[in-house]
Amino acid sequence: MRAAVLRAYRAPLSLETVADPVCEADGVVLKVLACGICRSDWHGWVGEHPKVRPGDIPGHEYCGEVIEAGPLAKWRPGDRVIAPFILACGDCPDCRSGQTTTCRSQRVPGFGDRGAWAEYVSVPHAHNLTRLPDSLSPALAAGLGCRVTTAYHGLTGRAALQAGEWLAVHGTGGIGLSCLLLGQALGARVIVVDVVPEKLAHARALGAEHALDARQGDVAAQIVELTGGGAHVSVEALGIEATANASLRCLRPLGRHVQVGLPVGHTATMQIDMNALYMRQLSVFGTRGMPAWRYPSLLSLIETGRVDVSPIVARTVALSQATGELRAFDGPTAPGVAVITDFAA
Repeated sequence: MRAAVLRAYRAPLSLETVADPVCEADGVVLKVLACGICRSDWHGWVGEHPKVRPGDIPGHEYCGEVIEAGPLAKWRPGDRVIAPFILACGDCPDCRSGQTTTCRSQRVPGFGDRGAWAEYVSVPHAHNLTRLPDSLSPALAAGLGCRVTTAYHGLTGRAALQAGEWLAVHGTGGIGLSCLLLGQALGARVIVVDVVPEKLAHARALGAEHALDARQGDVAAQIVELTGGGAHVSVEALGIEATANASLRCLRPLGRHVQVGLPVGHTATMQIDMNALYMRQLSVFGTRGMPAWRYPSLLSLIETGRVDVSPIVARTVALSQATGELRAFDGPTAPGVAVITDFAA
């Protein structure tokens, strides 16, 4: 099969013919229909993610068509499915309690397992998969990837965002944009923060009540003033120190900070304003991924039109363009995300 292979950090991905994947007993092999390009992939490409090594195939936000199913898998050839990026074992204590995102034996394509920037991908633990609704295009399904699902679980399963509450979103990449769209669908009043004027204008056009430029003054103080005391929930969607502290400082007493941005490599350890956390008695939630059993509730919101996630996907690209998309993460990016839909070019 054709695949994009990481041969050296920060170097162009190598387009190669590699061995087809092997189907595991409890898994399936998918023909990849689409796969997203995520900032997490960039962390691996630059050498900051501990599980990404030269020789790996990236890609963790995918959907596909089953072409082979193992004897323990419930799926059949021809089924079209969406894959969560955390493939939970289903048997450990965390899985049995429903907390599959903290599975002790989890596997993640592109981060330890072969990823989906390829014509085919092997998916173990296929009980995690969800059928792809006919109304959802493969590109949009892949666009849900780790960004919409993680945002949804962070807002609802972790911070318990309520209608009428103020939600601040720091960073309007794929995760931040997802938080904006989902926050509005859940009835929240949303403020976004970024440094790219084009992305701020895009957020306003999508209904953000306020869009603040982080280069222009103390945005945490501005949010406190605009909301009459601070946001109820604030999401950090970049994984860097400046936005993490702005997120904490913009909250009202008893507010909830949600850490969605990935702190890894040089950002893994930060200086955090613990005084703000202590004096305002804040809650801090880490969140990563979404349990597979929650997919139907999110897909129901999309299928019934309660939330339109189509603005997430800005463009579809070929596999040969993946390196250029990764390079773009070195600086401020344009609104929306890219999804690979052509694996032959």
